[in-house]
Amino acid sequence: MVLSNSFWLSCVAVAGLIFWFQWAPLPYGLRQGWQWALLRVAHLQCGITLLLLPLQWGIFKGISLTSLPANIWAVPLVSFVTTPLVLLALPLASFPPLSYSTWWLAVRSLDVVFMVLKPLQRGWIMIDEHYLAWSLLGWCGVIIWRFGWWLVYPASVAALVLYLVLQRAADPQPEWRVDMLDVGHGLAVVIEQEGHAVLFDTGSQWPGGDMAQYEILPYLRWRGITHEAVILSHSHQDHIGGLGSLLQAYPALTVYSPFTEPGHCACIQGESWQWRGLTFTVLWPPKPVAHAGNDDSCVVRIDDGKHRVLLTGDIEIKAERRLYSALRDELVADLLQIPHYGSKTSSSAPFLRAVNPRYALASTGRYNPWRLPSAAVIARYRKAGHHLVDTAQSGQISVRFFNERWQVLPYRERLLPFWYHQWFGVKRDSE
Repeated sequence: MVLSNSFWLSCVAVAGLIFWFQWAPLPYGLRQGWQWALLRVAHLQCGITLLLLPLQWGIFKGISLTSLPANIWAVPLVSFVTTPLVLLALPLASFPPLSYSTWWLAVRSLDVVFMVLKPLQRGWIMIDEHYLAWSLLGWCGVIIWRFGWWLVYPASVAALVLYLVLQRAADPQPEWRVDMLDVGHGLAVVIEQEGHAVLFDTGSQWPGGDMAQYEILPYLRWRGITHEAVILSHSHQDHIGGLGSLLQAYPALTVYSPFTEPGHCACIQGESWQWRGLTFTVLWPPKPVAHAGNDDSCVVRIDDGKHRVLLTGDIEIKAERRLYSALRDELVADLLQIPHYGSKTSSSAPFLRAVNPRYALASTGRYNPWRLPSAAVIARYRKAGHHLVDTAQSGQISVRFFNERWQVLPYRERLLPFWYHQWFGVKRDSE
């Protein structure tokens, strides 16, 4: 529960309401009488919008300019119509006709809610992460105003505002970074260098949407980076599902793949290219195929001359065996993307000995029906002394490479200020 975004949104919303009512109340006269009811609703909504900005920016990468009319419309309907209908339908389960009718009314009430909310989506504004510190100005502003510090300590208040505005500039920037996005059961890894990105796999697809629309493209906008190329490990939908949306957003995108598709560059053994100081070397498969299965996955090693990252797609024991038999020395890497989500059909002990990673990252969906990564594979990594981190437990995982050191940051630590990483994160993960 504590890993749920909705849990923290609810907690902060309640804390924000208490804080707003106590620290920034309306004058007493405006808190009385029905004639000021709309003003009180607007005051409440303004407060909750302002105080939820840090979480909105950090989790959803933007803010809504239409939250006031959306909540004025949706909250009363859901609170006084939908929720009572749902609560009534539960005890009526022993009477199927009545229960069905009640559920039907609850669903129809939500249809009415979303009929108005849908056009209000245009009020959503994406925010660049460079402005994240600004979201704290709401909380700070109320405290400063209530205590009158802006009159008593103007220099200190100005210094605080300046720190929040310039905090990003003080954060030491890595030479390059790798981000394993939290896309549930699927894979999407962003390799970022100098404000540009290469993507390894594109997440999954479903009727009416894909992970590129809901996670990858918002993240690229949030980071303010330009997407230049995508590498598709193999043909399965949980790896190539978002390609169409990415090509729609970036028509000039270069696509590498191990399967024979018009317009794709070959991602097969022996291929190598330079990209902004990084060397991409393809170790597998030996030849292109019409439809690339798990063991035809494109295995790519990324090298900056000091650190190595190995991306493996969904290879299984058969491909692992051929790799460590023929290219053992080429497999050594500091960071490994765990093959096939940590399934029992992959991550063989000889393969792990050949790679010998310090950290191994798995992209998995929380409570996935396959229970991946499997307990046996987790034990194998831990027994060998490899640090294992997965997106199901940690959310998005960011790996930052500096000149002589590197660090692995789970989602919960990414938004902490730079001095935390300087004192704790970097020392923990540096060589």
